[in-house]
Order: sequence, then structure tokens, then C-alpha cells
Amino acid sequence: MFEKVNPSHPDKLADRIAGAIVDLAYSTNDNPKVAVEVLIGHDKATIQIESNTIKNEHKYQIKQIVDRIAGKGIVLDVVCNAQDIHLADNQRAEIKCGDNGIFKGMPINYEENILSDVARDLYTEFNTDGKFIFNITRKEMTICQSNAKDKKILNNLRNKLNNKYKYEDLWDELEVYINPLGEWTGGINVDTGATNRKLGSDMGRAVTGGGLHGKDLSKADVSVNIYCHLMAQRLKEEIKAICRIGDDRVLVYTGRTQYYVPYTEIVETARVYIANLGGFEKLAEWGLV
Repeated sequence: MFEKVNPSHPDKLADRIAGAIVDLAYSTNDNPKVAVEVLIGHDKATIQIESNTIKNEHKYQIKQIVDRIAGKGIVLDVVCNAQDIHLADNQRAEIKCGDNGIFKGMPINYEENILSDVARDLYTEFNTDGKFIFNITRKEMTICQSNAKDKKILNNLRNKLNNKYKYEDLWDELEVYINPLGEWTGGINVDTGATNRKLGSDMGRAVTGGGLHGKDLSKADVSVNIYCHLMAQRLKEEIKAICRIGDDRVLVYTGRTQYYVPYTEIVETARVYIANLGGFEKLAEWGLV
């Protein structure tokens, strides 16, 4: 089973806002230290920031980010705090691991590929809040798409998907349930959104001890997760890693061996990956799967 949400889900709006603030931090500093938590819902947003770069003078730019991603008229409570001095000292000479953590990267499987493709296709038709579940064992897919008043559009889209995704004739047997409770509005006036609440959607079967979004590259929750994900796709097998705060190298396990990777190498791998996506906000839109 696999669950996927789209970039307009309230939790993803929170992730995207947090990611855009990290992008803002990187626009002012090549190696900023920043951690962002966002809670949004019912026309209010609370944003907590710990950073050596984002400060009170950036609040207008943060308001512009929220207006662009979640819509205008949201009342903001933005709190900017300096990073803890001990954590800052850990990173002063060079980038070292900023978290304790355990991580597991997994190759994207058949089920995750299908639902990720479907979710992206649906979002081109409906760029509003959407949530989807695929149970390959029972050959069932549930599509919950907000603001889809015309069922014909969704049914036509189902036919399009049937023609596009011919995975071993799976669609011939697949039962698709569209908005099973009826019309659905969705959005932040129906539900609240919080940063890193949709890691199952973002990472599939992978495992992490922390959140993927709203943090700079010194945080293992970002860089080691991305490194393990990329290695799992390359080697087509499960990849595990473990690190402690202050480490300058990370212990990585494959099915055959274990070895240490310099933390700076992991950070640069993640930096290139995020740059190719278009930034931290873009990472937050769909995650790693």
C-alpha cells in the first residue's frame, strides 16, 4: 500500500513554505543554518525559525512567500530565533553532521511508481488539494480530489490513465474509487497543515528519524536521507546509514558491505540533487518518490 498527496494538500503547503524560507536563507548565504516549522490553517499561519541568517528584517519576504504559496489574507505569526550557540559552534570550522539519526533508503517500487505518476497527472488537471491511496494487493485505488464538481472530468481522466499506464494489464482489474464520500472542498479552511507530516508520501518505504523539509544541508535529516535515496536507486537495494551530531563521516550499510562516507561528500551530493530540482521548495512539492 502507498499513499500520495499533491502540492496543494495543507501539509504540503506547510512543507513548501518551509522550503521556500530555506531557499531564502541560501540566497543570502552559501551555507546558512536554518530550521523552519510551519503550522497553517483557517487563515492563520505560525512560523518558527531558528537561523543564523533569517531574521526579523526578512518578515516581509516571508509574507510574500506565504501569499504566493497559500494565498493572500493569511494572518502571520513569524518568530525568528538565533541558532543555539553550542550547535553553531559545532559547525563553525566545517560542515559536520547536524543531527543524530538513522536512515534507510529504498528503491522506488512498482506501486510507488504508478501512484506517483497518477498523482502528478491528476495535479495537471486539478491543482487543488488531493490525496490518493493505492493498494496493489486488493487492486484498489482511491482518488480524493477536492473541488472536482464535474464527475465526468474525473471519469474521463480515469480513461486517460487506463490508456497511459498499462502495467501488466493491472488497470483491467483495478477498482478506482473517486471521491467516495462525495464532493470535497479541501484546503486550509478544512484542514490544518504542518511541516513534515506527510513523510510517508514523500519517502515511500524509506525510513528516517527526522523530517525532510525546512532544514539546511548540514542537517542529516535532509542530506543523509537524499544520499540514501539516491544510492538505493543506483544499487537497486536497501541502503542504511547512521550518524551522530558532530560526525564528519557517516556509516553506510548496503546488503554486501559497510563503509564510511565523508559528511561533506553527502552534503554536496544533496546540494546538487536539490539544485537540479530547483530548490528546497521544489523538493517539498513531491518529496523523493
